[in-house]
This record gives sequence, C-alpha cells and structure tokens, in this order.
Amino acid sequence: MSDTIRSERASVPTIPELSIVIPCYNEEENVVAMYEAVTAEAEQHATSHEIIFIDNASADRTRELLRDICARDPRVRAIFNNRNYGQMRSPTYAIYQAEGAAVIAMCCDFQDPPALIGTMVRQWRAGAQIVMGQRRSEKTSPLLGLARKGGYSFLRHFADYPVIPGATGFGLYDREAVDMMASWNEPEPFMRGMAVESGYRLAVVPFDRPQRAAGDSSNNYWTLLNFALSGLAGSAKSLLRLPLVLAIYLGLFSMLLAVVTIIRLIFFGYSPVMIIISIVVALFSMLLLFIGLIGDQVRLLAERSRNVPLVIEDERVNFPAGRERPADRVINRIRLDGRA
Repeated sequence: MSDTIRSERASVPTIPELSIVIPCYNEEENVVAMYEAVTAEAEQHATSHEIIFIDNASADRTRELLRDICARDPRVRAIFNNRNYGQMRSPTYAIYQAEGAAVIAMCCDFQDPPALIGTMVRQWRAGAQIVMGQRRSEKTSPLLGLARKGGYSFLRHFADYPVIPGATGFGLYDREAVDMMASWNEPEPFMRGMAVESGYRLAVVPFDRPQRAAGDSSNNYWTLLNFALSGLAGSAKSLLRLPLVLAIYLGLFSMLLAVVTIIRLIFFGYSPVMIIISIVVALFSMLLLFIGLIGDQVRLLAERSRNVPLVIEDERVNFPAGRERPADRVINRIRLDGRA
C-alpha cells in the first residue's frame, strides 16, 4: 500500500467499537505475535477495532516492527515516547488516546491472555462499565508473592477505597469511564485504583497468569517497589494525616507522663529522667503535628494543581487527522448534555 493511500485512510476519522492498548518496551520478540493474536480476537468479538501500541523508548527493533505493522494494517496505531515514562504513565496515556466505545489495556508479553478479550467484551455488553482482570495464580518468586500479599493487606486497611487484590491493570474500560478518568489529570495514574474510585459498574474476570511468552522482563524489585509506592501515594492519601494522628496520641501520652512526673515529684522527690522523657515526648509530638500539617497542605496542593503531561510524544503513526484529545471529548460531552 502506498504512503498516499495509507495517509488518506488514516486521515478518515472513524470511531471503532473496541480499542486495544498495548504498552511495550524492548518487546521485539513479542510485538508481531501479539498483534496477530489480538487482531484475531478483536475481529471475532468486535464489530470494529483499533490497536494502539505505545513504545516507551525501546532500544531494540520494537519501533521498526511497529512501523511495518502500521504500514500493513491501518487499524494499528503507534505512539513513540521521547523517553521511558514508566509502566504507570505510558499505558494510561495511550488509554486516553484511544477512541473506541470500550478500551482494553493489556501487556505485550502475553501475560495478559488475548483469549480473554471476548469474555471482557461480553461482560461490557452485559452492562459492566469496567471489567478488571484478576490474577488468580502466577508462578513467581516467594519473596515477590509475600510482598504482594503484604501490599494488598496494607492497602486494605489504609487505602481511601477498596483495591481489588490481584488486579494487574489488564482490563476493559467503557468510553465514559475513560473520559472521566482522563479529566482528573492524575500525574501518576494508578488505573486499577482509579477504576474502583470512579464508582462505575465493575466486573472481575479471574485468570491464571502465564509466564512471559518470550524475552526478559524489564521489571525488577526496585521498579516494582517504585510502582507500588506510587500506587500507594495515589490511593491512600489519608496516610498523609497519619502524623497528625500519631501527634495526638503522643501528646496525650506526654500529658500522662507530665502528670506522673508531678505526682512522683510530690511524693517521691525530684526525678530528672522522668522530666527529660516527658519533655522529649512532648517535643516529638509537636514535631509530628507540624509534619502532619505540612503533609496535609501538600495533599491539598496536589489535589488542586494536577496538570503534568503524562507523556511527551516523539512521534505517532496512523492516527486519524483531527482526532479530539480526551479533555476535548469531556468538554464537548458536558456541553451536549447541557451541564455547561
């Protein structure tokens, strides 16, 4: 197909029923097979579809292979980031660029099985607005498994809203849910947490997560810890107030110590150790109080000033000309509904 014909076809604005978003980083061994598997499933279960690959500055042949795929199939689009933006910002950015009535996000390494696309589409057509894949089992190291259990237990007690244990980010999102979450302008979007926070009708699809089909994972304990901490910060903002709670309890304890010190002074004489302990605890409670107040102010500032771009693009391939950005879609929908 000539470049002119491809350009003309790509410039025709069409709205597919299903968009499939696939982030990748150094996935030259998987990207072609993933395209073929996803295309087969999408053609079987959707009336029309598009596939969006977003590449996080791969150092192998991933971009070259994506260009070849885009040249063969105008339904495939590619976004090339100007650097690696991590596994939180890059996939979410691509979800927001999708145009389908429903958007599926999945990994490029086949750990999110393309065979579940049909199940998710059926759940969506039955009324679910978000369909989350839930890891039922996965072969992994005992240390990582223990860390995951501890992390989910911590979130269960401290998160601002319930997080689905075993959710991997693999899932389907209705157009309304995508546009609404895009309007939040989260600087580090934790999609599996935002999906629950949004309150849309949610269904869960359990699955046994397989090993990577090929290649090596770019994740290590440090990247996974970084991801977990970002998710915790985004879904457990109430932890910023924990120093305030500790300050109150320590303040009460210091008052109790002061009373005990006074009683000891009256009946048993002077005790420098008790006085020093009382002063230290009182000062520490005051320190925690101020740290808590500063943390709460930081939280409020973050809530009011979220306007950081998730990704800066180096190039995009096969996107229709004149496609609206997510924020524009939200604004236009609100105007059509008569709410602005």
